[in-house]
This record gives sequence, structure tokens and C-alpha cells, in this order.
Amino acid sequence: MIEIKESDLKIEYYRGSGPGGQHRNVTDSCVRIRHLPTGIVVQACENRSQSRNREMAMERLHQALERRYRRVKSRVPTNVPTGQKKKRLEDKKHRALTKKHRTLTDE
Repeated sequence: MIEIKESDLKIEYYRGSGPGGQHRNVTDSCVRIRHLPTGIVVQACENRSQSRNREMAMERLHQALERRYRRVKSRVPTNVPTGQKKKRLEDKKHRALTKKHRTLTDE
């Protein structure tokens, strides 16, 4: 789990726009959080409650940081099974014979 320091965050509150009536237009319920070391910005404006929007924005920040610091496992190369090698060779021989029969012979 990634730990986030409060000193690394810049939290802004602003008024939401769009439908929602007078309550939404009067209160500063939307939250924008900037993570200063990485420059990631997340925001939440779905609820009328500022605290719920802050929780949602923090969850989104956690997810974004986890995505950023996720390590991709390197692919471990495996050997080709013996049966597959034999099948490939048989297919090659068959294809070669087919092509050989296509050519015109001078008789």
C-alpha cells in the first residue's frame, strides 16, 4: 500500500457546475487534489457532500499512484516442446512438397 503524506498534497475546493439546483451552485463541494511530487491531479464532484467527494478523490489518487508504481512482471522465455518442433518440421516438409509439385517440369 502506498502511503501519502498530507504535506505532499494541495487540496482545492470549488463550486460545481451543471445540474443540481441552488445547493450545488452555492456550496464549494467539489474537491481537486494535486500530488505535488508526481504532478497527478484527481478530482471528485459527484456528491453534494464535500467530505464524501474528498474521500472519493483520495481513493482515485491511491489508484493512480498504484498504477504508476506497478511493476510489470518480465516474461520468462520457455522452450518449445518437442512435439511442436516435430509438427512444425512436418508442416514445412508438406509445404515444400506442395510447392515442388506446382512447378512445371520439362519433359
